[in-house]
Formats: sequence, structure tokens, C-alpha cells
Amino acid sequence: MSQPFIDLLLTRRSVKAPMIAEPGPTADQLATILKVAARVPDHKKLVPWRFILFEGEARARFGEVLAEACANEEKQPPSAGRLEMERTRLTRAPTVVAVISRVTPHPAAPEWEQVLSCGAACMNLCLAANALGFGTCWLTEWYSFSAGVRRALGLADNERIAGFIYIGTAKERQDDRERPDMAGITTRWPAT
Repeated sequence: MSQPFIDLLLTRRSVKAPMIAEPGPTADQLATILKVAARVPDHKKLVPWRFILFEGEARARFGEVLAEACANEEKQPPSAGRLEMERTRLTRAPTVVAVISRVTPHPAAPEWEQVLSCGAACMNLCLAANALGFGTCWLTEWYSFSAGVRRALGLADNERIAGFIYIGTAKERQDDRERPDMAGITTRWPAT
């Protein structure tokens, strides 16, 4: 057993997006993170996920997409402050990875299994980044469900955004949060 790895799993914590700063992963570190993300169960080798990277100036350019989608899709016209927040949303971290879930009809690999594989890819991505010393925050927020954002990302009909994963250096250590009571969520079968 690798105790350092178990310790990482027992102590990992999401970092709030505004608490993530430079530096982010290098190109080699990001390649490793994505390689680890792709090493998840994938029945029938359908690769039911893909990654879209946002780094550097691309984060601010995509912020313009977010502001436009917000302006077009909100029921009430958003304030100038809200639009500015959307413009800078992805600049909260040096690297942002959109993880895209894609389902391919296959009789031996049901949709649910493919969606779970994508979720596993998201978690592996976070764990790999955490193991390299980076903080992560896996968010969906409104823009993961936006028609305008879907169009801007060129998503196919069988694709959905599983989340945007923010990666960088934590400005400060996050306090742990309350965790589930294991006795309350664990049973043995058959029940006695």
C-alpha cells in the first residue's frame, strides 16, 4: 500500500475558484494530468469524454463568449457588473479544462456507464493535479448548461459539459468540510 497516496485521497479538498492563483501546470504537467484523466474504466473503448483547454489569453476570450451567452439567455438583462464577472470567470485560475461527456450508442455500454466514465475522468484529472501539488475546483455553474456556450464550444448533439475544472496553486489551505458518517451510508448484504 502506498500510504502517501492514501493520505492524498483522505486529505484532498477542492479549492474555491477565487482562491486559485498562478502558477498553473506546465505543458508537461498538464499532459500528465490529462493522461491520468484518460486512464479510467471505458467499457468497449468508446472514449466517452474529451477535454477542451483554456490557458493564457484564451480564458479572457472565452469570457466574452460567457458574457454574450449571459446577456442573451438571462430572463432579465444582466447588470454591467454581472457581465464583467462573466468576462473574467475563467481567469480565476491559470488553467481551466472543460470536460465534455459524449455518449455513443452501443448495446454493450449503456449511456449511464459512459456518463460515469466521464465523471471518473473528471475526478482522475483533479487527483492527478492534486498529486502534482495543484489546487483544483470542479464546477458546472450556469454556463455548463448554456445553449450559447454549447454552440461556441462546437458540441455535438451527443455531448454535454461535465464541468469546468480550474487548476492552479491554492492561495491558502482550505479548511476541511464535514464528511459523511460512514455508518450512515454503509450497509452489508444481507442485512441482519
